[in-house]
Amino acid sequence: MQDKVIITCAVTGNLTDPAKCPALPITPKQIADACLEAAQEGASIAHIHVRDPQTGRPSMELALYREVVERIREKNDSLVLNLTTGPGGRFSPSDEDPKIAGPGTNFLVPERRVEHVAALRPEICTLDLNTMTFGREVVINTPKNVTRMAKIIRAAGVIPELEVFDSGDIRLAHDLMAEGVLQGPGLFSLVLGIKYGFPASAEAMMYARNMLPAGAAWTGFAISRMEFPAVALSYVLGGHVRVGLEDNIFLDKGKLAPSNAALVQRAREIVERLGGTIATAADTRAKLGLPERALPPRSVAPA
Repeated sequence: MQDKVIITCAVTGNLTDPAKCPALPITPKQIADACLEAAQEGASIAHIHVRDPQTGRPSMELALYREVVERIREKNDSLVLNLTTGPGGRFSPSDEDPKIAGPGTNFLVPERRVEHVAALRPEICTLDLNTMTFGREVVINTPKNVTRMAKIIRAAGVIPELEVFDSGDIRLAHDLMAEGVLQGPGLFSLVLGIKYGFPASAEAMMYARNMLPAGAAWTGFAISRMEFPAVALSYVLGGHVRVGLEDNIFLDKGKLAPSNAALVQRAREIVERLGGTIATAADTRAKLGLPERALPPRSVAPA
């Protein structure tokens, strides 16, 4: 088991419905405040998506990411920021011609998916390795596109957190490390409970963990009602933990979580009752080989 357990809080995500979750942060101020509140309860990494402040819909606007990051850094320059690069990989074939994109598609060139990372230089950003059925669409992350994204991430001095949803994703990670596209042993996030990916079970988490490169740092988490069981499981199996309204909106059965901070508080209680110690932001930076403080953003993203 880890000597000090890192808690990541995923505060809003793309798919959580604001109509079903009144506590979900939408505006840049709300998202930044949620990250800061989660940090006060023990989260040392904040995983960040942004949303259109008017509609609540997922967004990829650089200006929104910049505002969130600046608001956080005004008050806390030690919290580790992890910006998503997941949006931009969905494809939904049209009924008339499957070569043509239909509703639900947001498929973009790889460079567009990481422009905010190049500009803002968070400590970490996600790098999804999955190509799979996801809801009513297909998520496509080809080795070629992952390679293009990884090149920009590395040039920005950012560590990719490799999000893996099934066993083939981990095999791809091994191959990309062998090719020099990714640096090993890597930082991994094992995503459980997504339909058609790893199930939210002890067997699946152990299987995924055992496939990782030797020495890899990893977090195991699950969505919906399996969020808190996965906290205990990941800790017991030697991993770090993640919670947040991106993954689950309930604090207890039938009781909506009042905030991301409440989910972090519950995760902390679980780990500590099992005998674990929660990593501070300084601990997390030391564990992951990160600078002691945030890097300054770039005024413009490189072409």
